[in-house]
Amino acid sequence: MIAFVRGKFVQKTPSRVLVDVQGVGYELQISLNTYSAISQQNEGLIHTYLHITENAHTLYGFHQPEEKEMFLHLISVSGVGASTARMMLSGMEPREIATAIVSGNTRQLESIKGIGKKSAERLIVELKDKLGKHFSGSTQPVSGVLYSVETDAVNALVALGIGRVMAEQAVKKTRGTQSGELPLEELIKLSLKSL
Repeated sequence: MIAFVRGKFVQKTPSRVLVDVQGVGYELQISLNTYSAISQQNEGLIHTYLHITENAHTLYGFHQPEEKEMFLHLISVSGVGASTARMMLSGMEPREIATAIVSGNTRQLESIKGIGKKSAERLIVELKDKLGKHFSGSTQPVSGVLYSVETDAVNALVALGIGRVMAEQAVKKTRGTQSGELPLEELIKLSLKSL
């Protein structure tokens, strides 16, 4: 298994990147999120997943490990192929996908090309519990999926007795009024003040 490649980005398009790794060129299929992250870079590290089918060996690339983790969750669902998972990650951030699945928001999932009502419902049934553990209020993420300062801040507020929806809105509001990254403690304090 090829876990990642590090090298020069020889060619970039919104759907693929060619990475020169010491004279060997790897063609990686990527999402729009990954393309946005690497579009101004000339070299770097891309996390990868080798998808093997009867007709092809396709290497998918991800700028962040969270995106790769979400991709693996999505393709584990019957009827959701690698192309559909990449389309989903092009239309939404991993955290947005997880939130839609955990909250049972079929309409948001259906807004992505290639996802119909049945596929959206299947995603929710099969992944809600797996992704829901991440939103259980523990301060440690169950897996690497969707780990962020914002998630920790929401979990801390929930642990203090504030409802999850209210906590998420407070953190989102606070992030919107601040420029740059905030330390976790500061984000929690400012979010509490905004309630």
